[in-house]
Amino acid sequence: MVFPEGKQPPNSRPPAQPVVFAWFLACGLLVFSVFSHYFPMLSGTADIVGRVVTAAFLLLASQFARRSERLGTYWQVLFAFFVALAAISVDFYLGLSRWIIPALGLQAASPAGYAIEKLESSVLSIAVVLLLTKASGDSLRSLYLRRGRLRLGLTVGLIAFMFVLAGIVPITEGLFNGKDLSWARFLPWTPWVLVFVLANAFNEELLFRGLFFGKLEPLLGRSATNVLIAIPFTLMHVHVQYTASTILFIAFLFPLSLAWGYTLQKTDGLWGSVLFHAAMDIPVILGILSRLP
Repeated sequence: MVFPEGKQPPNSRPPAQPVVFAWFLACGLLVFSVFSHYFPMLSGTADIVGRVVTAAFLLLASQFARRSERLGTYWQVLFAFFVALAAISVDFYLGLSRWIIPALGLQAASPAGYAIEKLESSVLSIAVVLLLTKASGDSLRSLYLRRGRLRLGLTVGLIAFMFVLAGIVPITEGLFNGKDLSWARFLPWTPWVLVFVLANAFNEELLFRGLFFGKLEPLLGRSATNVLIAIPFTLMHVHVQYTASTILFIAFLFPLSLAWGYTLQKTDGLWGSVLFHAAMDIPVILGILSRLP
């Protein structure tokens, strides 16, 4: 039977866009909230089994979709959720910093200790994303690891750094419980602060926006993709202990997440959103370091 141009048989029509959004939002909440590498909802054996079963399901579902004419457009998104879960699980359970920090003669509760722990954690997660992306046959350019509009991205990042530094003390004290802060006190922490914020920003921007945006935008459009990723990213931070007001922090974080996504979309590269994100993380780590004994 021949169908008119633009028509498809009923059983070959793709799901409606709101349904696709809802399904992938559910996947995002499952991966990044239930199995969060910050505050997972499960613990012990239940968490391990849950991660393994979910990862296996996502991997098998992605390969089934890859071979399906009807669902073929969704396989990369499903595989991306598998990659994300694998990356955050390796990060959560491997924890090499518990050996690296003592081997370097450092204290965990110190500027250097926090920086090394974040660097180790980020390198593990990033490595998993890169290796599994290459193993799938995809290019690293699909993760927005490309030049893009580099000048615009660097400009956005520089403006963000200047904005944060201009109000660093009141921002840190007001939102992140900063204690006894002064330029003279925190300038010696600068190398470790930069390692921390750049490692964390690159990891999170790659894991959320770099890994997903290029795969979701053809299915949902730019705006819906940005919102879909911003929701689990924001909710993943609900239980953080470093903010003076969780409600106020979340109220700021959701639009910030949208702004980081918009930056990636406008610059067609990861670098602007990474620098923008890193700048906004400076008051967070300064607040933590300022309360160390």
